[in-house]
Amino acid sequence: MTPHPKSDETLGPLAADLASAALALARRFASGATLWCWSPDASEHAQHVAVEFVHPVIVGKRALPAVAVTAGDSEALPILRSLVRAGDVLLVVAADAEDDRVTAVLRRAASWGAATIWIGAGVRPGDGDADHVLWLDGDVGLAPHDGRFVLAYHLLWELAHVCFEHPGLVREQVAADAPVCTTCADEGRLAEVVDVGTTTTATVRTAAGVEEIDTTLVGPVTPGDLVLVHAGTALTIVDEGR
Repeated sequence: MTPHPKSDETLGPLAADLASAALALARRFASGATLWCWSPDASEHAQHVAVEFVHPVIVGKRALPAVAVTAGDSEALPILRSLVRAGDVLLVVAADAEDDRVTAVLRRAASWGAATIWIGAGVRPGDGDADHVLWLDGDVGLAPHDGRFVLAYHLLWELAHVCFEHPGLVREQVAADAPVCTTCADEGRLAEVVDVGTTTTATVRTAAGVEEIDTTLVGPVTPGDLVLVHAGTALTIVDEGR
């Protein structure tokens, strides 16, 4: 979906990012997704995002499943882990790109099978921290209070509904073939350790579901560790340090 030419004059680089995120979000909703909203330092933003999707103010727009998670820092990860399912979307509103609380959640979302959207301000996060990054210019400290975040997620809501007005856009897409191993036809997949079996096995959660893997190559693991799995074997423990 290409943003309107005029949008570049006011939104700058955010215009293309919004268009991409809205299309991805609409496609997930069309496939039955729930939108999980979390803002670690300003739960009112998570609540605001959720109510926009659940209770549209424009007559004729569909209500979409969205839930605000208002748990504290230490509780958010286990709560989201238990709620988010494959195919869902996790939206985080947090200004600081260096916030380890946020990156710890977003990095695990891939193993849960969830797409991620991060709304923030200031210095932009690194590539791969979220599937869609909606980043705003200006003072980071003022961002939660001056309306920039509200503008971003209001536009996200409106553009998602624009996508629904064009059924061809939200129709299920046929994914392109991903690079796989020529020997076993498997790909590297991110997984989160759920339980430890023997000294060389563990149960992990991936986007495809729960499975048992061999951990001989990486040594001891603990629940919550992120590992890269290939052909039923953990190849490495993912370093979560920035």
